[in-house]
Amino acid sequence: MAEDKKQSKQSFIKGAAILTVSVALIKIMGAMYKIPLGNILGDKGMANFGVAYNIYSLLLTLSTAGLPVALSRMVSEAYTLEKYAQVKRTFQVAGTAFFVLGFVSTLIMLLLPRQLAVFMGDQRAESALSIAVLAPAVVCVCLMSAYRGYTKGMSNMVPTSVSQIIETACKLLFGLTAAWWLMRSGRETAVGSAGGIFGVTAGTVLALAYIAAYKRRMDKRMNIGAMANDTPESPGRTLKKLIAIGVPITIGACVLNIVAIIDTRMILTRLQNAAGFGYDEAKTLYGVYFNTQTLYNLPSAFMIPLTTSAIPAITSFAVSRKYRDASDIAGASIKLTGLIAMPAAVGMGVLAFPVMNVIYPNSHAEGRALLSILSIAAFFVCLTMTTNAVLQAYGHQNLPLVSIVAGGIGKVAVNYVLLGDPNFGIRGAAYGCIACYGLISVLNLIFIKKKAPQPPALTRLFAKPLAASAVMGAGAWGTYKLACMLLIRAGVYVGGGMGMKLALVAAVAAGVIIYLLAVIFMKAIRREELELVPKGEKIAKILRIK
Repeated sequence: MAEDKKQSKQSFIKGAAILTVSVALIKIMGAMYKIPLGNILGDKGMANFGVAYNIYSLLLTLSTAGLPVALSRMVSEAYTLEKYAQVKRTFQVAGTAFFVLGFVSTLIMLLLPRQLAVFMGDQRAESALSIAVLAPAVVCVCLMSAYRGYTKGMSNMVPTSVSQIIETACKLLFGLTAAWWLMRSGRETAVGSAGGIFGVTAGTVLALAYIAAYKRRMDKRMNIGAMANDTPESPGRTLKKLIAIGVPITIGACVLNIVAIIDTRMILTRLQNAAGFGYDEAKTLYGVYFNTQTLYNLPSAFMIPLTTSAIPAITSFAVSRKYRDASDIAGASIKLTGLIAMPAAVGMGVLAFPVMNVIYPNSHAEGRALLSILSIAAFFVCLTMTTNAVLQAYGHQNLPLVSIVAGGIGKVAVNYVLLGDPNFGIRGAAYGCIACYGLISVLNLIFIKKKAPQPPALTRLFAKPLAASAVMGAGAWGTYKLACMLLIRAGVYVGGGMGMKLALVAAVAAGVIIYLLAVIFMKAIRREELELVPKGEKIAKILRIK
């Protein structure tokens, strides 16, 4: 039994490790896509991109937010209990449901692009072309989500990782090339935005082709059909079970996407009607806000490996009534969230000024203040993702819905008040993010404490990561100031360009080193936790962690 426990935990860590490596690669490639795209299109052009992408995200969430999680859980449960016929039935039912939902969503975007653009507050409907170009991606991603949910439920994270890399590579290759060529040809920013977003559609088509082929090969190797000796549930009963698990998750995710839609519309309307900004200035401010979100969302991407691997792992232990083991995985997920998200948020906050100046040198000056504020929200976004996954894995998928609705209401209220105040302006949207995700995180932690059969000790999970992050933040800020001073003395201009880049690189490098040393010195991670990682024993010996 001890060996099974160790293998299950190593499977969780291995899956997380595979996804972590792929996410790191995807995020680097994603940055190579969105950051140059933001500089090619400018703030106003990125506003068109953002309007289209938020509509796409909402329809995609309606179609895929809850069902992949439900599919992963149901496949994991059936596979653990050796009900192989039910594994096949679950995928077949889910795949049909995904296609129908995706096809309907694609039609909405293709037939009503101008109406959707105007509804979002884009009075001139400049984003309509981007919406239409992005439409086919919805049905492709819906189908791809069925395959990803299936393979994740089988604890195989490779196809998800590779398909995500294909998606991102195509965005980079096709999207950037199209946007650059169109803008260089003298086309309007609306056309350039559509060219940039074409890469998203192209990527989903190719990624879908890959993962469909992989799933067929995987089933042949495993020969699930030959192993099936159980009688599967009827399609109707399987669908009802998918809906029962998936709908609360979908509603919860849709609340946040609906809030993002309201956010976009509220920014474009409140800045004009209440704060006194013109149409072009309001779109420019929304564009810089969208650009800062690209950076603020980076830490949350590294939560995807944790949440993806944690759900089937916790579910498997909970089904077997191994509540202590389930608690260990839940605690490890939350602790790793703190160890990853806290330093990222602190570093982003203290270095917001040079980061925005280096990455978006021609962007609106408000971007610096926005990123500094959003850095606080970045941690809570990560914690929200992990705690949602833990509650869903335990079968309490309704509870995140409660916290998400509360957070969404909080964000809308804060946005409405602050966006209409010229003293806050676009910064009001950033403060709304803190209110939203901070409230969700706190409520989720309370639910975990009350509802998990053996909840992890939550308080001790955050203390040491927070202390190590604070030390790191002070060291990174001090290094940046020192580097600037030395460069000025050497006659190098640090108000922008190469001088600021050098100072920023020095600060980031120092921050990473200081944080690693602080984590080791404070014993923020234990040897037994490291031993769950491949080569963990050797790492523990090298770092002398006991």
